[in-house]
Amino acid sequence: MFTCTTNSPEETAHLAEMVGQKIREGTVLCLEGDLGVGKTLFVQSLAHTLGVEGEVTSPTFNLMNVYEGICPIYHFDLYRLETEEELEDIGFYEYTEDPEGIVVIEWSDKFPQCMPEDHVEVRIEKSDDADGRRIIFASIGERYQEFIKELESFVYFSH
Repeated sequence: MFTCTTNSPEETAHLAEMVGQKIREGTVLCLEGDLGVGKTLFVQSLAHTLGVEGEVTSPTFNLMNVYEGICPIYHFDLYRLETEEELEDIGFYEYTEDPEGIVVIEWSDKFPQCMPEDHVEVRIEKSDDADGRRIIFASIGERYQEFIKELESFVYFSH
């Protein structure tokens, strides 16, 4: 686990670009944080780094967007869901159990027991400065521990 601090939306976007440079196919990213902290900004920057052209928006109403870049990116937004059964209805497990491409899940903390055993948790929190953010990266399960170490070295080396 490691924590980064950003002081502006531009710095948060840059951090997501760095994650995009290191992320591998088959990774599940779970984004947590309050409304307006920058989860969608993070996904937009990550997706554009991975070659997605065009608009990247939060799939709040259609629950999942698929973007084609270097690999497919499956972007879920669980904000409007009320029950675990709804995850089944939208085919959530088909995409997250054995991911092809990259899976990004906003509001994963609504259903923590339903997330894959192995995933990367990205928690975005407001800091004291209005535009500042604390972004905490953690490997949940064993699979992504090396990725987190590699990412930490890359992020700190690049600053």
